[in-house]
Amino acid sequence: MKLSQNKRIAISLLAISALFWMLLLVNPGHIMAMRYCHVFASCPSPTSYQMLLGMKFFSSQFIGWGLMVVAMMLPKLILPIQFIYQQSFKRYRFVCALVFVLGYIQIWMIAGFFMIAVIMGFNLLLPMSYIPAMGLFAMAIVWEISPMKQWFLNLGHDHRILSAFGLKAFRDSLFFGLTHGVWCFGSGWALMLFPMLLPKGHNLAMLLVTFIMISEHLENPRFPMWFLTPRLKLLKIIIAQTRIKLITSF
Repeated sequence: MKLSQNKRIAISLLAISALFWMLLLVNPGHIMAMRYCHVFASCPSPTSYQMLLGMKFFSSQFIGWGLMVVAMMLPKLILPIQFIYQQSFKRYRFVCALVFVLGYIQIWMIAGFFMIAVIMGFNLLLPMSYIPAMGLFAMAIVWEISPMKQWFLNLGHDHRILSAFGLKAFRDSLFFGLTHGVWCFGSGWALMLFPMLLPKGHNLAMLLVTFIMISEHLENPRFPMWFLTPRLKLLKIIIAQTRIKLITSF
């Protein structure tokens, strides 16, 4: 049975995301150096501080951050990439989608430079402490119910018409990726930073944050205002699809 274009896009992005999740969990060559920040900072020796502040250690964290962004964010890009495929001619689709993804990731990598600096700073001041993570968790809750959070989520639904031909198509795709990255960062910066401040259990926290961020981007736009409403659309979709499969299997 031939899969539809939208299903092929979804399966491809989920497969790539799963591959990057495997890299993060297996951690070959200690590419996820962020988990060792607390360990080095908790051992107050000149060597440990030199390693923590060294450019090589920072670059390792930056690579780990990039892998984490790809693993966590690719599922969120399924709908925008499907939109690009619908708007573009066949010969431009893949390149336009790739340019969009590169623009999107570029925003998160720029933000990652500052977020890694924040992580290292907290780890130097309060090594092996849950205080920074708990403080940020409180900030994240306030941000989740704020009008600004909803404003950024609403902008994430703004999929403008793209040019169909030549360099304009690539330019529009890049601009789409950059702006979409800004809106996603604006809505999810607190959730993204929280797992990295945890001394332990950040992989589980990353999975939970990924689920939350995907779910909230599936919600319909709302008027920006203060409100506390769980954004559980992804969970509802999973439950509904499971029920359908169970019913049709009998």
